[in-house]
Amino acid sequence: MLEKIKKTADFLKKETSFSPRIGIILGSGLGSFVDEVDIKFSFSYDEIPNFPISTVEGHKGRLVFGTVKEKEVVVMQGRFHYYEESDIQKVVFPVRVMKYLGIEKLIISNASGGVNPNYEIGDLMIINDHINLIPNPLVGPNLNELGTRFPDMSEPYCKEMINFAEEIAVDNNIKLQKGNYVGVTGPTLETPAEYNYFRIIGGDTVGMSTVPEVIVARHMKIKCFGISVITDLGVPGKIKFVTHEDVQNVANKARPILAKLIQGLISKI
Repeated sequence: MLEKIKKTADFLKKETSFSPRIGIILGSGLGSFVDEVDIKFSFSYDEIPNFPISTVEGHKGRLVFGTVKEKEVVVMQGRFHYYEESDIQKVVFPVRVMKYLGIEKLIISNASGGVNPNYEIGDLMIINDHINLIPNPLVGPNLNELGTRFPDMSEPYCKEMINFAEEIAVDNNIKLQKGNYVGVTGPTLETPAEYNYFRIIGGDTVGMSTVPEVIVARHMKIKCFGISVITDLGVPGKIKFVTHEDVQNVANKARPILAKLIQGLISKI
């Protein structure tokens, strides 16, 4: 695994001569954030050695190198999910590659279902913490070069970046929620009983990504910031039939506000 990570990173370094300090992962319906990037290099995932291929609609499958607010970034326009091939190592492989490209901070976005009764469709929620119900990507032999066997997770999401985001929201009159994200395998959307369970155990939103990537990032001492777009509700009396297209549509509508928040955050870090 380590050899593949280094080989992929070396390929990208040679092709781009870039040293990004910030990585960004764009979730369902949020890929158009790349319009805010001054793109210098772009690769389809199938052009990159050892890189997984995204199979989900709304995940374009492109790795972009460029600048935002004059800072070098590497952006995943589309991610990988455990349910696509049931291989958790493929899900987190790009984050490990980004570490070898030089990133020190990771910004992750996703679309999620709100289980907090105070949330509304279209809200943005800063991820303050998470509950992992997806296989842990660190199970198995530890890659000591990447991190310790038992990484601390007392601060999975960087408090400083959360504070910056809250300041930006106040300055720009952006409504923000803050809560706990429950990571599940999918691909089925949740039943009413499951939504209720996630709320009971302390969740505010539920989704099928993000947590494995954050676990691996923190294993490698990368600071993380996560944000969810609430695209549907798992609250009694508000649960409706939802399609993946519905999720993408809500996420697309939230893009301008999300873009303003992420641009502001990048300028501060």
